[in-house]
Amino acid sequence: KQWYQRRVRGELYSRLARGIEAGGKSVKDASGKDFMLDPKYGYIHSCPTNLGTGMRASVHVDLPGWTAEGLTALQARCEELKLQPRGTRGESGGQTGITYDISNKHRLGYSEVELVQCMIDGVNTLYEEDLKLQKKHGL
Repeated sequence: KQWYQRRVRGELYSRLARGIEAGGKSVKDASGKDFMLDPKYGYIHSCPTNLGTGMRASVHVDLPGWTAEGLTALQARCEELKLQPRGTRGESGGQTGITYDISNKHRLGYSEVELVQCMIDGVNTLYEEDLKLQKKHGL
């Protein structure tokens, strides 16, 4: 199981890195400019909370058990796991249904690997807990 998890994590990180490179190439092709990179602070962009690696790793996941338990309970649990729950419409789009966008909460002071691993571990925990909550709520 561990070798499989390492392989999947490596594949996910590789896909993410390729996506970021493609985004950078698209910006360069359209504007002739690269992303602004500071050697000390990392990539500079409009949101100061993302200074540093600026990596926000996220996944959309269905959590019917947590939905039944309530958004306040999910938010509190995500805080404990250093995660941030959002609706699938983005930061201010609100929540609809049982699908959440779950991401790492922190952006500063951690490596990309640590941030992605935090998100993966936290989502795995939420999923396992969700299965128990589904039984609790008869779902």
